[in-house]
Amino acid sequence: MMKKRRIFILPLFIAVAAVMALCGCGAGKETANTESALIYGSGDYTAINPALYEHGEINLLLFAGLTAHDAENNVVPGLAEEWSFDEATNTYQFQLREGLTFHDGEPLTAEDVKFTLEAVMNPDNGSENASNFEDVESVEVIDDTHVNIKLDAPNAAMPDYLAIGILPKHILEGEDITTAAFNQNPVGAGPYRLVEWDMGQSITMEKFDDYYQGEPKIDTVVFKIVEDTDARALQLESGELNFAQITPKAEKTFAANENFRVYSMTTADYRGIMYNFNNELWKNNRELPAILSYAIDRQSIIDSVLLGHGQAAYSPLQMGAYGNDAIERYDYDPAKAERLLKEAGWKKGTDGIYEKNGTKLSFTIDCSQGDQVRIDMANICAQNLGDIGVAVKVETPAEIDWEGQDAFLIGWGSPFDPDDHTYKVFGTGKGANYNGYSNEEVDRLLTEARQTENTEIRKPLYADFQETLAADPAYTFIAYIDAIYAGRAEITGITADTVLGHHGVGIFWNIHEWEITEHE
Repeated sequence: MMKKRRIFILPLFIAVAAVMALCGCGAGKETANTESALIYGSGDYTAINPALYEHGEINLLLFAGLTAHDAENNVVPGLAEEWSFDEATNTYQFQLREGLTFHDGEPLTAEDVKFTLEAVMNPDNGSENASNFEDVESVEVIDDTHVNIKLDAPNAAMPDYLAIGILPKHILEGEDITTAAFNQNPVGAGPYRLVEWDMGQSITMEKFDDYYQGEPKIDTVVFKIVEDTDARALQLESGELNFAQITPKAEKTFAANENFRVYSMTTADYRGIMYNFNNELWKNNRELPAILSYAIDRQSIIDSVLLGHGQAAYSPLQMGAYGNDAIERYDYDPAKAERLLKEAGWKKGTDGIYEKNGTKLSFTIDCSQGDQVRIDMANICAQNLGDIGVAVKVETPAEIDWEGQDAFLIGWGSPFDPDDHTYKVFGTGKGANYNGYSNEEVDRLLTEARQTENTEIRKPLYADFQETLAADPAYTFIAYIDAIYAGRAEITGITADTVLGHHGVGIFWNIHEWEITEHE
C-alpha cells in the first residue's frame, strides 16, 4: 500500500469551512467569496502523470498542453500561441508563449515539450497514449520558444493529441517516470497546483497565479475521494461536497432543490460488453459477440438504469460527424439470437444452457467497484442473456485482470477527432486495446483515415471501419450515457452545452473561469 504523502500543507479545514459557509447560506445579498473552495466528489488516484495515463479529469487542472480545446471541442492555442504545418516535410512548427513557468517557478520551454513527447513514445514507459504519437519521427528544439515535430506519416489528429500535459524535464530527467515520486507529487503548468495529497482521502489544489490564461477565480479545489456514486449524492446533500457527478437516480433530488443546479450533459461516452479475445470462449467462437448483441434490450437499460439520460449505442463514432447510421445496430431480437446460436452449432443442454463441443456458453462480466450504473447495466445484460440460455454472472473484483477475465463492462468515447478512441482501442496491439481484438481490415481503415485531413476521404474510410467493426464486433455496444452533474447554485461558469468525453471528462476545460459567490 502506498504511504500517505504530504507535500506542503494547506489545512483541509480551510476548504471545508468555505464549503460549509456555502451550504448554510440563505437568501440575501450576493457577494464575492474571499476564500472560495470547490469540493468535488472524485474517483481515486494512485498516480497522476499525463504522459502515462489517459484517464483522469484532474489532468485538466494540474497540466497544460501545447494545444487546448474550447467549449465546442475545437482545437485552440494552449501553451503554444501559434503553429503551422509543412505538408512537404510533415512537420509541425510550434511557437510557445513567452514567460511560461511550471508551478515550482521554473521556466517551461521547448525542451520540456521534447522531453514529454519522447517519454510518451518510449516503449519502456508503456504509455496508454503511445499510439497517439507513433507517427512522430523526431522532436527538434529550435530555441526556448520554438519546437518542430516531424512525422513519418500524416496524422490528422495530432493537434488534438498535443493537448497532452507538458512535464517538467528539470524534475524528471534521468528518472524512471513509471515509478518516479513525481507521480504522487505532480508539477505542471495548469490552472491549479498540488498542495496536499492525502492518499485515498483527498487531493487539494491551490490556484496558480501565473497560469497562462490568467489567475483562476476559485482559490482552492479539493478532489475528495468518494468512489461510490451513491455516497457522492449523500455527501453533496450533507454539504461535504459542493460539486459532483451523480447518477440518474439521484438527479431528481437535486433538480427539485433550489440550492443546487443540475447539468445533464451530452457525452461521447458509451458503455458496452468488452469480450476478452485472450479467452478461449471468444477466441474459438468468434461468432458469439455478434450473436449475443441481439439479446441485449438496450431500451430497457436506458429506461430503467439511465432513466432516459442516454441513447442506444451501436458505434464508437455515432455521436460525431463521422457516425455511420447505416450499419448493423443489433436491435433487440432474442429469437434471432437463439436462431443464430443454433445455426452456429450451439445446442441447449438439459440445464437450459447452450453448449458446443463440450463448452458451456457461460461467462462472467466484471465491473469496476463503486460504479453502480455499470453494475446495474451488467445485471440487466446478464438477465437478458439468461433468458435465451446463456449463463452470465456479474462480479466486481478489487482489481481488474485485463488478460484473464471473460468480459468487462467497458466505457470509452471521445468528442474530439475520430482517430481518438478508435485507433488505440481497436487497432491490433495498440495502447488502449485491452481485449486482444484484432482485425486486419479495421487496422487498415483506421491507419488510412488518420493519414489524411481531407474530410471527403476520411468519411468513407470511417464509414467502412464502422461496418467492418459491426460485422466483427469487439464489444456489444449498449448505450451512450449523459453526464449528470449537480453543484451548489453559487458555482458559475460551467458550459452546459459542451459535449463531454469518457467519464464526463471535459467539464473542467475552463475551470479558471468558474466562480463561487455566497449569500450574506
